[in-house]
Amino acid sequence: MPVETFLFAAPATVAATLVAALFGLLIGSFLNVVVHRLPIMSQRELENYIAHEAGKALPHQDRFNLMVPRSRCPHCGHQITALENIPVISWLVLRGKCSKCKAPISARYPVVEAVTGALSALLIWHFGSGWLGLSTLVFAYLLIAMTLIDYDTKTLPDDLTLPLLWLGLLVNMNGTFVPLRDAVIGAMAGYLALWSVYWLFKLVTGKEGMGYGDFKLLAALGAWLGWAMLPTIIILSSVVGALVGISLIVFAKRARDNPIPFGPYLAAAGMIALLYGIPLTRYGQGLLA
Repeated sequence: MPVETFLFAAPATVAATLVAALFGLLIGSFLNVVVHRLPIMSQRELENYIAHEAGKALPHQDRFNLMVPRSRCPHCGHQITALENIPVISWLVLRGKCSKCKAPISARYPVVEAVTGALSALLIWHFGSGWLGLSTLVFAYLLIAMTLIDYDTKTLPDDLTLPLLWLGLLVNMNGTFVPLRDAVIGAMAGYLALWSVYWLFKLVTGKEGMGYGDFKLLAALGAWLGWAMLPTIIILSSVVGALVGISLIVFAKRARDNPIPFGPYLAAAGMIALLYGIPLTRYGQGLLA
């Protein structure tokens, strides 16, 4: 946002934006935990289920969730203290290293925290601090978590995609973003659109071009933003994906046949559509006209 606009805004708006930024930093720290632990939790649950069905002892009987055990250094096992867990600041003070063994700490942690804080401030500034603005925060936080998990594991967990879908329908019960009818049709059309592409691609090539999580994510975006926004989201995700894919091939020397998850591009397109989808759609319609 322009600095001049922020400085001359109403004090209540400025205060709400700053609070959202601080809150976003804290949520960003928690999202780092979610991104790391949720895939492990799913894998442990699957292995326990397989063992149970086979009549064997459960391989994982210790508590492991988003809260327990406490975060530790993966190299030396040092338990992270509260002072070492302050978003962004702790990483800077520690110079990106564990306080005990001096092993490097990924810069992704403070980046996720900073991006989440900045995005929280932008959304509250754009949509206000009422029900509308708060709902967009939930939307953004779930998309951030899904983006990173899909990037790391090439999967989009149902534990995130399905709540996003149902929350979209709930938010639109009273037409917060779109009428409920448009939200329901958007969820159905979003799922079926990529489902159809998946099966067409598989029939033609014999390969799987995307996962079922992508269908559910687009269905969730349709539930939030309505069926009319789906073409814009698909076009935006394709453009973002093409730009990132070409950049990875040219600058990072990534092999062309190396699979790239589509979820992050859908998530990025969903955020762009949330903020600027209506003017972008009108612009596209104007070009076609």
